[in-house]
Amino acid sequence: METTNIGRLGGKSEGNMEFNIIFQTSRKITIEVKDYGIWFTEETYRIYLNGEPVMTSERVVQTIGGLKPDTEYTIWIESKDQRSETKTFRTNYEFVTLDVKRFGAKGDGVSDDTLFIQAAIQACPPEGRVFIPEGVYKVTCLFLKSDITIDLDDKAVLSAFTDRSRFPILPGMIESYDEKDEYNLGTWEGNPLDMFVSIITGIHVSNVVITGGGILDGNGSYDNWWSGTGREKTGGAFRPRMIFLNHCSHITVQGLTVQNSPAWNLHPYFSDDTRWIDLKIINPKVSPNTDGMDPESVDGLEAVGVYFSLGDDCIAVKSGKYYMGHKYKKTSQNLEIRQCYMRHGHGALTLGSEIAAGVRNLVCRDCLFEDTDRGLRVKTRRGRGKEAVLDNITFDNIKMDGVLTPFVINSFYNRCDPDGHSDYAQSKEPYPVDERTPVNGRMTFSNIEAKNCHVAASFIYGLPEAPIEELKFEHIDISFADDPVTDYAAMMDDLEPSCRKGIYINNVKKLELKDVKIRGQEGEAVEMHHVEELRKDD
Repeated sequence: METTNIGRLGGKSEGNMEFNIIFQTSRKITIEVKDYGIWFTEETYRIYLNGEPVMTSERVVQTIGGLKPDTEYTIWIESKDQRSETKTFRTNYEFVTLDVKRFGAKGDGVSDDTLFIQAAIQACPPEGRVFIPEGVYKVTCLFLKSDITIDLDDKAVLSAFTDRSRFPILPGMIESYDEKDEYNLGTWEGNPLDMFVSIITGIHVSNVVITGGGILDGNGSYDNWWSGTGREKTGGAFRPRMIFLNHCSHITVQGLTVQNSPAWNLHPYFSDDTRWIDLKIINPKVSPNTDGMDPESVDGLEAVGVYFSLGDDCIAVKSGKYYMGHKYKKTSQNLEIRQCYMRHGHGALTLGSEIAAGVRNLVCRDCLFEDTDRGLRVKTRRGRGKEAVLDNITFDNIKMDGVLTPFVINSFYNRCDPDGHSDYAQSKEPYPVDERTPVNGRMTFSNIEAKNCHVAASFIYGLPEAPIEELKFEHIDISFADDPVTDYAAMMDDLEPSCRKGIYINNVKKLELKDVKIRGQEGEAVEMHHVEELRKDD
């Protein structure tokens, strides 16, 4: 166990600082310091186990390793002036550890270790641990098994091959024998399509933990997966993800660095009750379609303490295009995203555009957004369907810096579909409300500071035939950069580029503006069109 030379400060009574243990295995725990900063704590603090200092940290979410299975510990934390109460916990029971090197894995960065690691996974009993020690392990794809833990050493790397001929293909849709049902395995951007098997793949598994400080490297580059437009089907299938969970439940991924993905990094798909804790998701800013996390048709998801820096949306919540959304009606719901740091993406947190089954009950709070094109971004359009309901969406206590446009709700998104530029998708004239009309419900933005913005303070455009039902802005402070760039606030046809534009709002039923400050804009601070009911500070 790592220790420090800092002695314990005396003279403090228990109390003041608070923390929760949010994750534990047989050998580590992760804590979250409460109400003491966003991502970074207000000051450095020390962590004590059994009365001894083990590390200092300035992170709100911090993992402590080197523990023993089925062992009781005491823990407290303290800063310069405060100390927490002492808590007692017991690490998880562990039946056995299977070291992949005993199964034949080399970890020499050259040999193909896929089968050897897979053998250890398949042989692991419930409450067992598959351990991947220090080394570089070349793999194609690994399949998960229920009721086990996979633990990567801090100096372990799972390094993926990039030769398409090595990768199996998951068929998009397979018809049942009696032709009454279907079995969906592969997917691409909301449709059931053939895809290459992902680096780590779970299909109908449950109660799995993937943990450790190691690296999952997809080795994506323009020499292999990213060539061309980045969206094309090549070699018989669409590009793999790094971690793909198809119809899984109770899965936790903690501690890893995931980098250089062929496509999306983390893709829970029709999977419930997943947790993503203390991760780093890293791709070059110029890499195509390398979304950080794409929860698609999920119920129950927690992302906490995750760092994103990549080439597309940091988090993009989805629920399929029209066929999948209309047939399965699997809404993405009950998501909490907190203490995350999102950088360099197209959108920090995006809803859509493939949201044909809707998104409900989402909270994003206590996060940092830096140098993303957009902060909080909604992408939808006619044709997503009446099940595409966005409702009870909350964004609270967020700090942004260098974000081009902090808030975007775009009901005329023109990408990802052959008819995206059609009159039906892009006309600003009202169309009849029918089976194809999406719904934007209640959304709240509160306690948000956005500095060094560029393009617009916000760009909100609902459908004329189905306006946004309720939109609240409370305690918002937006200021513009001294040397802002000019760009497009949203991806829709007939939209001119802008710079230092204030809040633009069109087609909203009920709008509330409370304590909204905008500084440095050119022109009106707030421009409104077709707002049926307005509540505003005097």
